[in-house]
Amino acid sequence: MVDPDGYRPNVGIVLMHGDGRVFWARRVSRDGWQFPQGGMNSDETPLEAMYRELREEVGLEPRHVEVLASTPGWLRYRLPRRCIRHGNRPVCIGQKQVWFLLRLTGAEDDVRLDLSEKPEFDSWRWVDFWYPARHVVSFKREVYLRALSHLAPRARDVAGQAAVPEPAEELRPRAMRAGHRPAFRRPLRTGG
Repeated sequence: MVDPDGYRPNVGIVLMHGDGRVFWARRVSRDGWQFPQGGMNSDETPLEAMYRELREEVGLEPRHVEVLASTPGWLRYRLPRRCIRHGNRPVCIGQKQVWFLLRLTGAEDDVRLDLSEKPEFDSWRWVDFWYPARHVVSFKREVYLRALSHLAPRARDVAGQAAVPEPAEELRPRAMRAGHRPAFRRPLRTGG
């Protein structure tokens, strides 16, 4: 599914340990590390897609996590020209994402990378909250900065200032460098 502007709807997942560290996973057969993320089906809400991707990529169920916050609206990134598949119709030029901040409430042993037929990841670890913004592939860096900046206030509420400090100046998204402070929103409630 690709929107009329060429962006594929997608969800991103920042899974946080209670101490403020975040889940960082290595792509299968590559040395690329990233947050779990994945495309939305046309009949899914962002929250439904997030839970499906969480199960497929990380092996966690809703009972293993607490949804703390999500980004307000879509955050977009463009793919480098070399990654655009011009033979596909419609052509996807990038992704638009809603990002979710989750706290792991289950055990680390609940994490399973091998539940799908084609696992996305082959290794994972906990890293400091801002570490991914420095180490993700360059074309995703700005969207990671924006997502983490939106989610950091809520992460800080949960894990504390020392665990989720203010980002270094070079880790502030372009909009924040101009003095804008993003607000987080609490996630949508689901069911009774």
